[in-house]
Amino acid sequence: MEPQEHEQMLRQVQELEKPIFCLKATVKQAKGILGKDVSGFSDPYCLLGIEQGVGVPGDSPGLQWRQKAVVRHTIPDEQIHRTQVITQTLNPAWDETFILEFEDISNASFRLDMWDMDTVESVRQKLGELTDLHGLRRIFKEVRKDKGQDDFLGNVVLRLQVWASPARPACQDLRCREDQWYPLEPCTETYPDRGQCHLQFQFIHKRRATMASRSQPSYRVHLHLLQQLVSHEVTQHQAGSTSWNGLLSPQAATVLFLHSTQKDLSDFHQSMAQWLAYSRLYQSLEFPSSCLLYPITSIEYQWIQGRLKAEQLEELAASFSSLLAYGLSLIRRFRSVFPLSVSDSPARLQSLLRVLVQMCKMKAFGELCPERGPLPRLVTEALQTGTTEWFHLKQQHHQPMVQGMLEEGKALLNLVQDIIGDLHQCQRTWSKIFHNVLKIDLFSMAFLELQWLVAKRVQDHIAVVSGAVTPEMGESLFQLYISLKELYQLGPVLSERDGVLALEGFHHWFQPAVPSWLQKTYSVALERVQRAVQMDELVPLGELTKHSTSAVDLSTCFAQISHTAQQLDWPDPEEAFMITVKFVEDTCRLALVYCSLIKARARELSAGQKDQGQAANMLCVVVNDMEQLRLVIGKLPTQLAWEALEQRVGAVLEQGQLQNTLHAQLQGALAGLGHEIRTGVRTLAEQLEVGIAKHIQKLVGLKESVLPEDAVLPLMKFLEVELCYMNTNLVQENFNSLLTLLWTHTLTVLAEVAASQRSCPLASSRLKIALQNLEVCFYAEGCGLPPEALHTATFQALQRDLELQAASSRELIQKYFCSRIQQQAETTYEELGAVTVKASYRASEQKLRVELLSASSLLPLDSNGSSDPFVQLTLEPRHEFPELAPRESQKHKKELHPLFDETFEFLVPAEPCQKDGACLLLTVLDHDTLGADDLEGEAFLPLCSVPGLTGTVEPGDVPQTRLPLTYPAPNGDPILQLLESRKGDREAQVFVRLRRQRAKQASQHAPWPGRQ
Repeated sequence: MEPQEHEQMLRQVQELEKPIFCLKATVKQAKGILGKDVSGFSDPYCLLGIEQGVGVPGDSPGLQWRQKAVVRHTIPDEQIHRTQVITQTLNPAWDETFILEFEDISNASFRLDMWDMDTVESVRQKLGELTDLHGLRRIFKEVRKDKGQDDFLGNVVLRLQVWASPARPACQDLRCREDQWYPLEPCTETYPDRGQCHLQFQFIHKRRATMASRSQPSYRVHLHLLQQLVSHEVTQHQAGSTSWNGLLSPQAATVLFLHSTQKDLSDFHQSMAQWLAYSRLYQSLEFPSSCLLYPITSIEYQWIQGRLKAEQLEELAASFSSLLAYGLSLIRRFRSVFPLSVSDSPARLQSLLRVLVQMCKMKAFGELCPERGPLPRLVTEALQTGTTEWFHLKQQHHQPMVQGMLEEGKALLNLVQDIIGDLHQCQRTWSKIFHNVLKIDLFSMAFLELQWLVAKRVQDHIAVVSGAVTPEMGESLFQLYISLKELYQLGPVLSERDGVLALEGFHHWFQPAVPSWLQKTYSVALERVQRAVQMDELVPLGELTKHSTSAVDLSTCFAQISHTAQQLDWPDPEEAFMITVKFVEDTCRLALVYCSLIKARARELSAGQKDQGQAANMLCVVVNDMEQLRLVIGKLPTQLAWEALEQRVGAVLEQGQLQNTLHAQLQGALAGLGHEIRTGVRTLAEQLEVGIAKHIQKLVGLKESVLPEDAVLPLMKFLEVELCYMNTNLVQENFNSLLTLLWTHTLTVLAEVAASQRSCPLASSRLKIALQNLEVCFYAEGCGLPPEALHTATFQALQRDLELQAASSRELIQKYFCSRIQQQAETTYEELGAVTVKASYRASEQKLRVELLSASSLLPLDSNGSSDPFVQLTLEPRHEFPELAPRESQKHKKELHPLFDETFEFLVPAEPCQKDGACLLLTVLDHDTLGADDLEGEAFLPLCSVPGLTGTVEPGDVPQTRLPLTYPAPNGDPILQLLESRKGDREAQVFVRLRRQRAKQASQHAPWPGRQ
């Protein structure tokens, strides 16, 4: 406003007739007043009024006298107001209001005196009220005063305004509105504590010469004023791009307060004016609906229908109806009026609903608008109407510019997506608000309404395009199917009264398009596989990832196929089974196609390579890619949810049909991949087998001066380099397969070379050391082949052969006697007879004492049916006891159970007797005069078991030992065969000749039962 305009308006106001100012004083109550009656109580009442002409400045004695003077002495009787008398109390309550006029606030004071009403009573009546000595004192005091004179209880003097002084600026004891307790002051110093009085003050006026004052009621003027102030506040905030919070500025609040005070508007009329103003402005201006809650609550609290005139009742009813209609229109359009893109939209909607709920609960609303239906029903109808309107609006929004089936399909897909998004918003946000405030399930209502509209629209579209499903149209229908499935699954659990959904069985609408979907899935995957292989350089992706890029792309293709199957999730069990069979068939076909393509790619890249190592690298990558593919294929049952499918189709398929179909397809694909992997690994193994065979041949041909440990070093270095390379470039499964093939081949080569080097202990020793190192190499501290894979029958046989071939002749002889001692221990039958001896060793004399006691059950070897037995005693092996000649017992004629009872002593140290294979050989022979002696059998007594040999104590009673007689092995002993092959070793040849002679003697007799 311009200064000139403000000055002009100010002059106009100053020229108006001055109003009559009044002080609205309410005497509420008092507490703690003096008890003046004999009973200890009082009968208080108050006198109050405005004293004019108090103009004495400062604290002069005259002013102090006037403060102590009573009302009757300072105010004319016609201006004095009196409250009712409250009998017999010290805490009276009046709650009476008086309008006190005054002319000039600058020299006016408010005065109130409180008195105790006294009536004329007899001394007998007063004595009856006597309760204590204080009451008696009061009786004597009243005798001295005049009859019927009231007692002064205290006063309150408040200046409306005091004169200014240099030490004290102008001020007021009373503001426009006061409500507090004031102390009762005494006229004298007697009883200074006289209690308190609760007073309420308000400055008002009776007359205001304005046009609005003359033509309109005060509350309507207040209403118009409030509307202007609120409009100004909202406009100012909008100009500043901020939202109004519902609070008036301090200046506006002061204007409203002054107006309501001056017009003496009741709280009820103020609340009504506020309601009318806010409810009207809310429909045209943007401000919080929560501003309406306070006037609603205030009107409800103070509602009395009779205090309003007819036109006011009509105006209030119209405001209720108008706001309800406007609120329902906002609720009908809540998706656009309260968008979630604005953060406070949910709070604004919830506030509006609460305002409508509170308004409809008001007694005033029920009395003035009885024909209105329940608010939940009105809101539900508005939401249903608004949902249908929103659907048609969205449908128009997505209408394509160019007409065509494909464009129509895209528009329909976008419409369904918008509906799904809207239902998600309803479920997450809006439905909670409506349910919390009105117990309305917005989500279920919106879903039922929208799914019916969508179903009709989709059926119309499919009816048009079902006859010509092109690949592009098939893709559009598939996306539409996925969206409808998402929409259908989003729906709530419905009751019987809700009926069947329009979307029920929607998958049947799309049956004609299913073959095109499956063919599209396979075609896209095949093109991606071909492109991935063509771009693959057959290089590992990293140290930990040993397959190439095409394997990753293939895994992604299979994952996409599985994802498509999961998206499809066909509800009909039998059709779902057939669709799954098609998916598995296509996946297995892609796997085999990939194997062919990746091998062709490897041949293409290796064609121009001179470096065989680079070709081996590519072959390793190819094998790893196939292994990765096998792992991916193995996950098909999980990715396609075979278990869930089996449960679904159990009632419609024959027993085992799913296993026979799906699992047969999968196992066939895995078998094909396994064959391809084994072929690749076999090729890698063949490249290494040549090198292994060369190194094994070289180590046996080295000079005799080369130690066995040094001879095997080239072989081990070769394997270390090659196996580390393969371990780096192959995945663990394929590397283990390679190790198995190499181990089998290496054992075969070692066995062939060992067979050709039987007569050469040095070569056999080198081969033995090589086998030991190879075992450690292939085991690789638990990272290679496990022990059960290493220790095959071939390995164990080769280990035994090399152990023998690498031994010296004397070691072989010693092993021979160890085996015969073991044979002797295992023999329990006595078909050839037995010999009984007692053997002991005296360490002090270094003598082995052998008592040959007897023999029994010998074979009759002579023609007369008997034998002439004797025993030959020899300490074996001979190289351990070279100075001890064989001993013989006496010969017994024609005796099969001879009793020898002879003692033989051998002077021999204990050390050779304790070695492995050391034994006493007892050879029982049949003496022939004309020819060679015949062999009855042999017995072997291990010297290590002879008493006294291992201890320092001389043996006492020596037990008898019965030894069954045995024959040498008829088929020849491998140790003897090995010794026989060593032609240049005289000691070996002598030993073999003697053993062969014994074997020949044994073979001349007929084979006896149990004979070895």
